[in-house]
Amino acid sequence: MVDFQSIVIIEARRRITARRTFFPVIGVTRPPFADAQSDLHLTEGRAFRPGLHEIIASTPCDRQLTDFAIGDKRPIGSADWTVVGHYDEGDVQQCVVLADAEILMSTFNNNSYTQATATLKSVADYPVLQRALEQNPTLHLEVRHEAEAREEGISSLNGLLNFAAYFVGSIMAIGATLGAVNSLYSIVDARRREIATLRAIGFGSAPVAASILCESILLALPGALLGVLLAWALFHRMAVSPFGFSFLLDVTPRLAVIGVLWALGMGLIGGLLPALRAARVPVTTALRAT
Repeated sequence: MVDFQSIVIIEARRRITARRTFFPVIGVTRPPFADAQSDLHLTEGRAFRPGLHEIIASTPCDRQLTDFAIGDKRPIGSADWTVVGHYDEGDVQQCVVLADAEILMSTFNNNSYTQATATLKSVADYPVLQRALEQNPTLHLEVRHEAEAREEGISSLNGLLNFAAYFVGSIMAIGATLGAVNSLYSIVDARRREIATLRAIGFGSAPVAASILCESILLALPGALLGVLLAWALFHRMAVSPFGFSFLLDVTPRLAVIGVLWALGMGLIGGLLPALRAARVPVTTALRAT
């Protein structure tokens, strides 16, 4: 089953800030709720009627932008289009508007489709379809999975957010590591007599240094677990809209494990210098310390 689509980008205003933003109007040739396996679910109103200037908007449109209530008129091209329904599409938080493809193309005097979406019977049919279309000299098509196409659409945003996350995270990690170094230096200095006693009764430098490192890692563990719990409680499933893109934040178990490992690594690095100091302090000097 194939759905041919025409995509037009339209301007809108945000509800709270009245700032200008843009959203896509997708003209479709197939009824949007006809496929039982589709992620689209009508939440209010009805589907648009083919041949009329009617649109249905995703719920983020009505939540984030103005003039998307049922019955509102929106100027698109040279005509006013009526909002007749709202729909949800899984966890997608981007404002997307659906309309009849033929009417949308005639409004903008366009005679070609932007993309075609094909629903395959099985995953194994994808390479067969890809080879058949790419080997056809009369077609100039690029065949991709839907997930790949969506990821490419937000690749620039992903790159920006990854840079900001790693840059800010690295600065915070350096600051936390330096704080851990200072704290452990104070702990080592306050326990010089205890460390010297261990050295005097037969413990070598390596076990003493290992004990300081283990203590540093154990001190970092509660902070790591607390950070994961706070991140999950405050940010899991939170809807955000940076730079006009809307999506849900997801604190996954993989991210939680990465965060814990980062914290333990910071504890290990922060304990290296204090552990070396504890291992190198002369026993006689440490025993005379007060």
